[in-house]
Amino acid sequence: MADMAGTTGGTADSAAGGTPGGAAAPGPADPADPAVGFLYPGYSAEDDYPRLQAMLGGGVRLPLVHTDIGVDAHRVDDLLEMGSAARLAAGVEELKARGATAVVWACTSASFVFGWEGARSQVRELSATAGLPASSTSFAFAHAIQALGLDRVAIAATYPEDVAQLFTGFLKSAGAEVVSMRGSGIITAAEVGAWGRSEVLQLARGGDHPEAQAVLLPDTALHTAAYLADLERELGKPVLTANQVTVWEGLRLLDRTLARPDLGALFAHGAPRLPLE
Repeated sequence: MADMAGTTGGTADSAAGGTPGGAAAPGPADPADPAVGFLYPGYSAEDDYPRLQAMLGGGVRLPLVHTDIGVDAHRVDDLLEMGSAARLAAGVEELKARGATAVVWACTSASFVFGWEGARSQVRELSATAGLPASSTSFAFAHAIQALGLDRVAIAATYPEDVAQLFTGFLKSAGAEVVSMRGSGIITAAEVGAWGRSEVLQLARGGDHPEAQAVLLPDTALHTAAYLADLERELGKPVLTANQVTVWEGLRLLDRTLARPDLGALFAHGAPRLPLE
């Protein structure tokens, strides 16, 4: 695997959809619990985060702040603006006021669109602005692949093909072999956020490949928290989804190890203690 220097150390809610399968309130929040903060672009699947907090069973808080996305479009120029330093910096102080001691940019496309080195610079600048360890969903995928010891993966993306190809390139820079990539041609996060269980399972099935050791669903606008067990049962292999790996990455920044098998293979044995670059 390539040098995983996307995470940095420092002195970090597209149209809102209803929570799939009914509301899942977070577990009892103790202000003394450690907190990792998430900068989430717009309004689409931000309700995955309280659901994931509840599924973690307490002991950690996942505060989330919405960033201004500008134009809701999976187009390169709009994604570059969505992930700009100024848009991310605007949410940092609110997360810190809510007790965050690490921050994750909870967006895949508006991080990998910068390329490996650009995405690394993005999180370094975020870390410097926040004075906290920082990462992004793109590096969360790279670290999750490393943690599971995977070599070959398939991508089942909601994005247009040209944007999905950029994610392929990013993962190749991380040392992973992408044996199959499928784009779905969806432009807006608002449309993705309206998808339910049947669409998510269909996306994963359609993007699977017999040589892939895992299937990746890289859009944080996609509701997946309620379907993690269904996805892995259906495909018979690990499935890594954007909001799942983003929360896992946040726990990694906090140096927390929580084993929650209902959150998929990635959480089966807790977050490993990979180096915090």
